[in-house]
Amino acid sequence: MLEHLNETPAFAERTVVLGAGGFVGSTIAQKLLVQRTEMLPLTRADVDLLSDGAAEKLAKLLRPGDALVCVSAMAPVKNPAMLKDNLTMIEAMADALRAQPVAHVVNIGSDAVYADSMEPLSEASCASPGSLHGIMHLAREVMLGEAAGETPLATLRPTLIYGIDDPHNGYGPNRFRRLASEGEDIVLFGEGEERRDHVWVEDVAEIAVRMLQHRSAGALNAATGTVVSFREAAEMVSGHFSTQVAIKGSPRSGPMPHNGYRPFDPAGTMEAFPGFSYTQPADGFLKVHQQYSDAG
Repeated sequence: MLEHLNETPAFAERTVVLGAGGFVGSTIAQKLLVQRTEMLPLTRADVDLLSDGAAEKLAKLLRPGDALVCVSAMAPVKNPAMLKDNLTMIEAMADALRAQPVAHVVNIGSDAVYADSMEPLSEASCASPGSLHGIMHLAREVMLGEAAGETPLATLRPTLIYGIDDPHNGYGPNRFRRLASEGEDIVLFGEGEERRDHVWVEDVAEIAVRMLQHRSAGALNAATGTVVSFREAAEMVSGHFSTQVAIKGSPRSGPMPHNGYRPFDPAGTMEAFPGFSYTQPADGFLKVHQQYSDAG
């Protein structure tokens, strides 16, 4: 759960977004620009966390009054080599924080830290990851927490994220939209029967910004509380196009991830930010379609 340390919401003297060139980081940076608060966006071109001297370079860019948003990661982690690279990146972030403490840290993590459960997951659920991706994110939380010391740290744990400008072609609504827009068949794993929660990147960024304003500490999930099957998601997305595309099943090569069901209890978000409400999947998928249409 979150603890808000600012009685009145207010941004830090400056917010540094590490990973501002990525899918989530760029969305957070854009929202901060709208807020007209001082912000320093950092991309790999500014600080390559895999390079020698990355920690020292990052530390020199930080100030004591900063809030640091840690988004940079190589994700999803698919093999041990990627895990090793991510640990190197986390080590650079942690060393920079030790060399130059800041006023607040917000870590963008993942729900992959949780063990599978047929009951709705909450912030109190067991953090026992069953994947390399989850192991990386749990290590990231521990390493950044240790480096932050007395500095308040908040971790946001989103579930599956969708939205415009997603660079990944991961299985789900982002890929379904690309296929439908090109008039190609949408091929599901099995019959697409597994049910998952999908959260809009704009909602993830909005919660991160609110964490910054409240100088929050602790952990919070980012999930709508609504599960839909991948077939339902494909039908929703393909329905936005005038040209009908086929939605086909395919033989599975292994068991369904997360036993085919991964629900969340969004009560933690409602308690932390009573004025906030998640965009439900059907509405969010349509909003993304409209964003693409507006962008031409």
